[in-house]
Amino acid sequence: MPEVTVDKAGRVKIFLDDAENFLERGFKEFKEAVRLNDQVRIRDAAEKLWNATINAANALILNHLDIVPASHLERRKLLERLEDERPEIEKLRFRDRYGARERYLHEMTFYDGIIDVEMIEREVEKVREYISDVRQVLRD
Repeated sequence: MPEVTVDKAGRVKIFLDDAENFLERGFKEFKEAVRLNDQVRIRDAAEKLWNATINAANALILNHLDIVPASHLERRKLLERLEDERPEIEKLRFRDRYGARERYLHEMTFYDGIIDVEMIEREVEKVREYISDVRQVLRD
């Protein structure tokens, strides 16, 4: 079977599509889990929302730096580098916003099991805005 290669623009699109898919699935699963009062499913939904953030950050980094981060630490460092190099990206505080989603969705909700429905509802919108802002930067 021939190997399929995807160019950089194609990989960026895949990351953005994955971000949107994780966002929508996470949101739907969160609403259903709240309805059922299912703590494990709420935690799983938060992790999907976190994955949406990761994929959006990967798209931004790959597009501007030609790198796909291998870890959360590397991703934060590369977002910091982008902010240092590009004032328009620095103004959007992608690194800080990434770190906030990591703290609230990944660490507090998924790992620590702290379920705060109102906080997660706010986080859904913040993830949605993050993806939207990444898309806008990539269009400019």
